[in-house]
Amino acid sequence: MIEIDGSHGEGGGQVLRTSLALSVVTGKPFRLFNIRAGRKSPGLKKQHLACVRAAKQISNADVHGDAMDSMELSFTPDGIYPGQYRFSVGSAGSAALVYQTVLLPLLHADAPSFVMIEGGTHAAWAPPFDFLQHTFTPLLERMGATTSLSAERLGFYPAGGGLLHARIQPWAQREHVELVGLTNS
Repeated sequence: MIEIDGSHGEGGGQVLRTSLALSVVTGKPFRLFNIRAGRKSPGLKKQHLACVRAAKQISNADVHGDAMDSMELSFTPDGIYPGQYRFSVGSAGSAALVYQTVLLPLLHADAPSFVMIEGGTHAAWAPPFDFLQHTFTPLLERMGATTSLSAERLGFYPAGGGLLHARIQPWAQREHVELVGLTNS
């Protein structure tokens, strides 16, 4: 099992989301400890738990420590299971960060997936929906990925209430992308 100290670097939720996504793709289990240890309010919060539960659902993972304020999490995936999913952050937390967690694994699935995510579409410290739709998705397309993303409802702090729809096709052909010298043309 891969052991990850969550207090290193910026010590935020990105290490959790990246660990979840890569674990599902590679099939390798991990244990994350000292989760958000350097933060004012350490441990897992609703936003993070939404990501854990989404990754658990798409991989049929065995998970321990997925509770509010938990400082340790173990995650053992069982595969990548494409399908229709609905995830809810349960707050104004970022729907985009849940999407970030499940996108890479579902691109590696053997069939298309349709995902609905409830939460904030424009949340602090997270990419807004407009960035995902107009910048990130076109970049994925240049890399050979076929995805579509739309917002049925926009959601803002403090209420959230946004609803994203994503269709994710298996990533059949990866394309080399040169990111130096990008222009608007």
